[in-house]
Amino acid sequence: MRFMVIMKADEQSEAGAMPSTELLEAMGKFNEELVKAGVMLAGEGLHPSSRGVRVHLTHDSNTVVDGPFAETKELIAGFWLLDVKSRDEVVEWVKRIPTGEGEEAVVEIRQVFEASDFGDEFTPELRAAEAELREQIGQ
Repeated sequence: MRFMVIMKADEQSEAGAMPSTELLEAMGKFNEELVKAGVMLAGEGLHPSSRGVRVHLTHDSNTVVDGPFAETKELIAGFWLLDVKSRDEVVEWVKRIPTGEGEEAVVEIRQVFEASDFGDEFTPELRAAEAELREQIGQ
């Protein structure tokens, strides 16, 4: 089962504040543990929303809005993509994410859809096309 682990942004991350050397070291060790356990597929930190854009899509038009964006609690500061056996296992990993002294973090966990989740609407032809795309990107 694949899960996206989403580190929520806060005022510090949105201000572009860099983590301390100690926190970077702790995060590096945590990532090494994930890799050694064979569960980490990807993981990255994200620049603040002031460097981002949002694209609002409708059937007949698109609108681009430059950051920064309001509602810091709704923004993402980073993510991991983990492949684990269960929701309980990903929760146990998340409980070990390092935080700076006196700091707190909000982490959201979302399961990634698998082909089997889509039922009959995901036809054999669509499954084959998806498998081909995954092969092209090395998954």
